[in-house]
Order: sequence, then C-alpha cells, then structure tokens
Amino acid sequence: QVQLVESGGGLVQPGGSLRLSCAASGSIFSINAMGWYRQAPGKQRELVADINSGGSTNYADSVKGRFTISRDNAKNTVYLQMNSLKPEDTAVYYCNADLPDRTGWGTAAYWGQGTQVTVSS
Repeated sequence: QVQLVESGGGLVQPGGSLRLSCAASGSIFSINAMGWYRQAPGKQRELVADINSGGSTNYADSVKGRFTISRDNAKNTVYLQMNSLKPEDTAVYYCNADLPDRTGWGTAAYWGQGTQVTVSS
C-alpha cells in the first residue's frame, strides 16, 4: 500500500509564495504521474498541475506562469512552487499519485490528506 503525506500549506498575503511538498511511501517500485488538485468550499476538486515520470508537465490555465510542479524520483516526492498567489487560490490542496496496479494493465490512484492554503490580507 502507498501513503502520501503533504506539507507546506499555510496563510500568505496576496502576491506571496508557498512551496508544497508531498512524499510518497510504502510499497513503491515506480510512480507514473504525480499531481496537485485543489478544492474550495462548495466546489468540485480540480486539477492544478501534474507531472509524468519523464518530467513533462501541464497546468490549469488559472495557474500558468505562477505555479511550478516538479518531482524528485529518488525521494518519491512532488513539489508545487506557488508564486504570485491570489485570494482565489485559497483551497485545500491534495497530492495525487498514479502507480502501476498489481495486474500490470492499469494504474491505481492514491491521495494525500490535503493541506490548507489561504491567501488573504
């Protein structure tokens, strides 16, 4: 089984920065894609950014140019550097990892517990 532990959330002023980290542990031989999602109160969880095993990335339009996702495969860790934060970035941020499933034909998804990011003056 796999566990994901997030850290780095908190309260920042508009225009400020935060760096989120998510470390995966457990029975891991490889990880395919890793990503960050967020969910604001009363809203659906949405993709913020993801990164595949080769380092290719994609971002939600709302965060392009402000957020950067990266990963350290040796540490099974994914990061989200968030700059120029806006109040609308306020949400619970969740880490996601897709791993090969035990059949070898698909993937299994794992989620972290979430970390609160609040952007306010």
